[in-house]
Amino acid sequence: MIDVQRLAVLREVARCGSFNRAAVALHCTPSAVSQQIAALERGLGAPAVERSTRGVTLTDAGRLLVEAADAIAAELADTQQRIEKLTAVRTALTVAAFASGGRRLLPSALAGFVADHPEVELTILEAEPEESLPAVREGRADLALAYHLDGPPPARPGDRSGLDWTALGEDPLRVVLPRRHPAAARYRARPEPPHLAELADQRWILGCHKSAGQLARHAALAGVELRISCTATDYDFAQSLVRAGIGIALIPEIGLTRHPDLVALPLAEPGPRRHLGLALARRRRGHAARLAEELASRLVAAAQAPIGGVSPGELPPAEQRYAVGQGAFGRPSG
Repeated sequence: MIDVQRLAVLREVARCGSFNRAAVALHCTPSAVSQQIAALERGLGAPAVERSTRGVTLTDAGRLLVEAADAIAAELADTQQRIEKLTAVRTALTVAAFASGGRRLLPSALAGFVADHPEVELTILEAEPEESLPAVREGRADLALAYHLDGPPPARPGDRSGLDWTALGEDPLRVVLPRRHPAAARYRARPEPPHLAELADQRWILGCHKSAGQLARHAALAGVELRISCTATDYDFAQSLVRAGIGIALIPEIGLTRHPDLVALPLAEPGPRRHLGLALARRRRGHAARLAEELASRLVAAAQAPIGGVSPGELPPAEQRYAVGQGAFGRPSG
């Protein structure tokens, strides 16, 4: 029989990467951690970790045990949350959302939800997907508005993620330029999205550090190397630098800001994009779970509504659609 307490110690070792750091997190000695892991391995009949001077790594058996530990921790957190809600006068609902998605989608979805459910104690957490998805999995949030970049979604039917993922559509990244930029003039003359290689000589401003790796991959495919002048953590700030003449910016469509001096162009396909979605805990139950599902439905509807964006200035209708962002998520871009 696997000891649940020792399983929790292994989970912390895996998270910290060493016995010493795990001991600090667990408020005990490294020797005690080592003894717990050794006892777990004796009962298991197989090594759970590989020890080295650089720390510890999980064996195949250890990875299976940590997956089980994650599931147990999530189940216990969910049970505790449900017990707490049994005695609560108000139903608590926690929603985690990344900033630009929350700014564009949450207000319209929440307005009707709050009006229909004034008894709900609503908490909004601003969090990137690497924080919000574990929060839902572990019961610290009921719903996450998140995204992923290239590759598969963070959850698929029947996998061991503990999450249900509902795709909201694509959020293509746009090139934000001064209205009088030569590339904007070329687009006015011939409305075809520019290739990344055509803009390789520009100074680039990134509105998010994650877009740096994504842009680098697309630049490598185009056979060019881009000059990055700034990697910001705020899309409005990045676009203000474009207005100041520092460079051009790569901004997700829902992060675009209206300004008469800026335009936003699509990039020729395959262009970089984010894939938006909603995450709910797979083992959800009770009234709070039903409320989370209702709010998720409202967010799906909000994602189909037009979004605001950079002012098109004197651009023709073809570019205006991209500059203002009048299309719904999921509509083909480029």
